[in-house]
Amino acid sequence: MDILFYGFVVFLFAAVILAIEGLYLWWVSSHGAAAQRVARRLQLMSGTPGRSSERISILKQRRFSRHDVADRLLRRAALVHRLDQLLIQSGTKWTVEYFLIWTGVALLAGIFLGLHWPAPLRSGVSVVFALLPLALVRRARARRLVHIEEQLPEAADFIARALRAGHSFTNVLQIVGNELSEPLSGEFRIAREEINYGVPMSEALHNMAARIPLTDLRYLIIAVLIQRETGGNLAEILGNISHIIRGRLKLAAQVRVLSAEGRMSAWILGLLPFVVGGAMVLLNPEYIRFMWTDPTAIRLSWYGLVMIIVGVFWLRKVIRIRI
Repeated sequence: MDILFYGFVVFLFAAVILAIEGLYLWWVSSHGAAAQRVARRLQLMSGTPGRSSERISILKQRRFSRHDVADRLLRRAALVHRLDQLLIQSGTKWTVEYFLIWTGVALLAGIFLGLHWPAPLRSGVSVVFALLPLALVRRARARRLVHIEEQLPEAADFIARALRAGHSFTNVLQIVGNELSEPLSGEFRIAREEINYGVPMSEALHNMAARIPLTDLRYLIIAVLIQRETGGNLAEILGNISHIIRGRLKLAAQVRVLSAEGRMSAWILGLLPFVVGGAMVLLNPEYIRFMWTDPTAIRLSWYGLVMIIVGVFWLRKVIRIRI
């Protein structure tokens, strides 16, 4: 009797567990998040009234973090989207999460390094260390954009020659992506892949312009889009654009040579106070100790720091000539 009772209890327990699991699987398959996404896509693709203004994105969405919770939290901040765009433009493989981690590590390193320093100096060092990852990313972005800008005339000539040979523009994108060197070839390959996935050509070209914020590239893309709408000799237009870009780059190089003295003066005037102060701290710390012990000296140091920053920005504005 006991064996039958215990067997009945075990089977009843298993039946309840299986029933609960079956209800859970049914609920997930019909009302879960994945089922809702599928139903929403089918509804959008079928052209249901009231949803015609929505669009389906067939491109893989770039993640800000490997963890879903952190990714959702980061997507709520508008500044994070701008940071992610900066990382894309720099060509680095960093994610926003990776960048923020390294920023935090650099900030802790700056705090630890200036642990026994005066509060103003410790704060300044911590801020400088925290900004190092951002400075590296911005430098990588600037160098990449300069490299791409130097490749644009060759790319425009290559596209013009391929169009004269009878290739379609979509095939030209593939040829340019295979024949040119990085980093511009990779951007053309991305545009070609987006078009293959069904993205309209205008949208794929606008995405490339967003990844490469260069005026010359935008001129090239605008020429292509206008030609597709109104017609015309695109090969001749691209040849003229290539000639204009080469002339502008030549003029920019001449301006850079002529402004080299001013840029060197800005670097010397900006770094000289800090270099001299650091040398005095190492050679004769007692002589300069009053700079962070006397209230008047501390106040004058802050005034001097603000004036140095204003002077550096003013010199940068003077010697930076936009063409």
